[in-house]
Amino acid sequence: MSNMSKSAGAKVPYIVSNIERCMCSQCPVQADSVCAQDKYSRLKNEMESLGEGEAPEPHKVPGVYCSAGTATCSDLDKNRDCICKTCPVWEEHGLENANPIMYFCNSGRAT
Repeated sequence: MSNMSKSAGAKVPYIVSNIERCMCSQCPVQADSVCAQDKYSRLKNEMESLGEGEAPEPHKVPGVYCSAGTATCSDLDKNRDCICKTCPVWEEHGLENANPIMYFCNSGRAT
């Protein structure tokens, strides 16, 4: 990790590499979400149908909420512990100093 990426601030770009490295698919908050699991099952095909480096519309991606904003799925269990602090995207962008720090699916993108 470079100092430049850490010092660049908490803004997280909505790009394919961040979608691919996002840990939200393993998050307990989404574990029992029919909506999120359905989106994950469609995401691979969605990504393959786009041009190289082109990201799907944020409402089709059940994750990278630190960049895309709050979840569109209403069946997330926001009482469960999130795993944002284990995510390489969280670490790379210094989100320990962001507002919010975690639960981006509920609280919105990092600022």
